[in-house]
Amino acid sequence: MRKIEELMSLAGKTAVVTGGAGHIGAAMAEALAEVKATVVLVDRQADQLSQRAAEIRARTNARVETFELELADETAVRALPERVADLCGGLDVLVNCAAFVGTSQLEGWAVPFEQQKTPAWRAAFEVNVTSVFELVQSALPYLKSSGKGSVINVASLYGVVGPDWRLYEGTAMGNPAAYGASKGALIQLTNWLATTLAPHVRINTISPGGVWRNQPDTFATRYIERTPLQRMAVEEDFKGAAVYLASDLSAYVTGQNLVVDGGWCAW
Repeated sequence: MRKIEELMSLAGKTAVVTGGAGHIGAAMAEALAEVKATVVLVDRQADQLSQRAAEIRARTNARVETFELELADETAVRALPERVADLCGGLDVLVNCAAFVGTSQLEGWAVPFEQQKTPAWRAAFEVNVTSVFELVQSALPYLKSSGKGSVINVASLYGVVGPDWRLYEGTAMGNPAAYGASKGALIQLTNWLATTLAPHVRINTISPGGVWRNQPDTFATRYIERTPLQRMAVEEDFKGAAVYLASDLSAYVTGQNLVVDGGWCAW
């Protein structure tokens, strides 16, 4: 029987994290680097990518590579796994963390339902769901050959439950229909892929709850009162979940949605 330190080790493995320049993506990438993975950060923001990579290298001494990529570009998305494998020698873990979120600056996005627009809806599904389909499909040969292939899709508690609009009263914050609908679709895509790609590749979801981002005090107070653990999430809260699902700590786990929400969905 292996020790925990052996089960969690990703030494010799390559992990790709889309949305790697973002808060949660970078935290998950750092966690995977800490357990000895080579980490590949993928995002559309070149400057932020370089900064995140430098920070992770400094904190972990791991090998960290970057790819600037627009996830709405199917050709570029489908080419990514081969580029990663050529550079790093393989692709063992894929974390799909990039997303249009409630603060994205799209016309007809973070506005009242009556004003939400179809182009914003389509853009959300293109990045939040379609790019995941394309990436997993293109990465499949490498994930299979790994023998330890693991995919982690990052959804949201709003893929599980609807918004409590009382939290938003008196703020300029939004919660677009396309966000929740696309995250719910991503959770179902996880289920479909888990049974389809087994036993060769494991597919699971992490669904974060609300993360502290300097939201208005009224929103944060209401959110905390509504949360059993009495706080909003911070980036560190997702590191353990990422290591668990990426490694042999979860070798007999697939098709699951790990909701990291401080108990929000338990009411």
